[in-house]
Amino acid sequence: MTRYAQVLGMPPASLDEYRRLHALVWPEVLKTIQECHIRNYSIFHHDGLLFAYFEYHGDDFAADMAKMAADPKTQEWWSICEPLQRQLSTAKPGQWWSDAEEVFHTE
Repeated sequence: MTRYAQVLGMPPASLDEYRRLHALVWPEVLKTIQECHIRNYSIFHHDGLLFAYFEYHGDDFAADMAKMAADPKTQEWWSICEPLQRQLSTAKPGQWWSDAEEVFHTE
């Protein structure tokens, strides 16, 4: 299992709509997340930032992320959510969410 953390901007005016959408995430999107070996997925908000945490239980992260990106229902979900978000200037080319570095962990 590999832990991932990511950060993304959230304009204050978008927060209520983002909360509303995520209170009722589409079952097809949740199914794809599971099929792509992602578990324990959470998104937090603080001071204009979204912080995502998830655990990856697969063997080929790049292939699973490509599978997720190719899913039509997930693409539709992203097309609704992305206008509510703001990519950070530190995002790498091709990334929407910016990866966060793990600097501490304890069991």
